[in-house]
Order: sequence, then structure tokens, then C-alpha cells
Amino acid sequence: MSAQLSDGELAAEIARGAGRILLGVRHGGLLDGRLIGDAGDQIAQAWIGAALRRRRPHDAVLSEEADDVGDRSTAERVWIIDPLDGTSEFCHGTADWAVHVALTVNGRPTAAAVAIPARDELFRSDDVEQVGGSLTGRIAVSRYGGSYESAHVANALGLQRVSIGSAGAKAMAVVRGDVDAYVHAGGQYEWDNCAPVGVCDAAGLHCSRLDGSEIIYNQRMPYMPDFVICRREIADDVLSALDNVW
Repeated sequence: MSAQLSDGELAAEIARGAGRILLGVRHGGLLDGRLIGDAGDQIAQAWIGAALRRRRPHDAVLSEEADDVGDRSTAERVWIIDPLDGTSEFCHGTADWAVHVALTVNGRPTAAAVAIPARDELFRSDDVEQVGGSLTGRIAVSRYGGSYESAHVANALGLQRVSIGSAGAKAMAVVRGDVDAYVHAGGQYEWDNCAPVGVCDAAGLHCSRLDGSEIIYNQRMPYMPDFVICRREIADDVLSALDNVW
């Protein structure tokens, strides 16, 4: 059965499985501090890498926890993985950490899944519901204060700031309808936001760089310093506010 999984199904099963493994790493409080973070990173990476080698042996892989080897940036199909997004939150026992699994084809996410295991949530691009309903008047920001750009958007649009941990947790808060926007300008890598952007785009949200340009993945240098995810109803206002500071 697993050999016949579609790309979307495989992304979801890998994200779900890695999440269960990471919950096991936290079992019983036997590990703590840096030990639990290191163990989580290593074990989740090993399992995800083995699953992709078995199920998609001809695809390239870019992961935070693995060496970037070969001529990955010239490949058509590339899996972009973050086995544990939000290591600090994972170590401190909060729920705001995630597993990111995405397949890009020619630089664009075509299948993506984000698991938030501590909340027993799995968001997948192949069946995510379209985000709708009333706006919340809230924006997701970092627990460490957020960026000048996110603060400017919050002030310009009168949005209440909500502190949330990892990048995946912030992005899925927009999908869940808990907040209306997530603006990032502090520097990230492709694995930090590829799967979240893939899910958010499938959910009908606006996703772009801060200047409004398209997000393209699988770059030779996988640095993705800025992006915005928000409800389409406020996208023009968000980008207009950012145009004043970016």
C-alpha cells in the first residue's frame, strides 16, 4: 500500500510519523535540555531520510538536519524538510513545535504537510479547508518580540499581536483562523517555511515575499529571509504597509 502513496499522502504520512517519533523522544521526561533537542533532531531526520530513500529514491532532498550534497538545486523534484521546527519549544515542553515535509517541483511546493504533534494536528495541502469566516484582528509574532516589519504591519492595520513559537505553528495559526497574518523578516532557511507556505497557499491564503513577489524554493543557497502569509482580504493592506518599510 505505501508504495502506491501519492506525493501528498506520502508527505502527510511522513509528517505524522515523525511527529509520533518526536513525542516518543519526550516520553517520561527521561531527556531534557539540549539532550532532548539533539535526540529529536537526529532521530526524526534518520527516520524521514530512510522513508524518502525507500519511497522516493530518485528525488533530491534538502533538510535542516542533513548535509546539502550533490547538485540538488538543479533537480526538478526536491523534498524540503524540517524534522523538528521549533527545537527550543520542543525542549521546553510547549506545543508550538512542528514537523515540515514538502515536495517542490521546479521550485514550487506541490505537496506539503505540517504536523503539530503536541496538539495532534496535521495540516496537508491535498485536503486542507479553505480559510474563511470573520477576521480576527490578530497577527502572529515571535515569542522573542517579533520584527520591526511585523510590528509596523500590526500598528498600521490595528492588529493585536499574539506570541507563538515556531514558524510552522505561526503559519498554521493563520490556517486555523486564530490569527489573520504572519509576517517574517528576521531571516530563515527554505526548510523553515516551505511546507507551511505549501499548506497555506492550498488553503487560499496570500503567500509572498515582503515585496509581493513570488516565493521560489530550491535555490542554490537555500536562504529565505522574508515572507508574508495572510488572509487575502487584507493582503493589499499588508503589502502596502510593508512597502513603507521594506
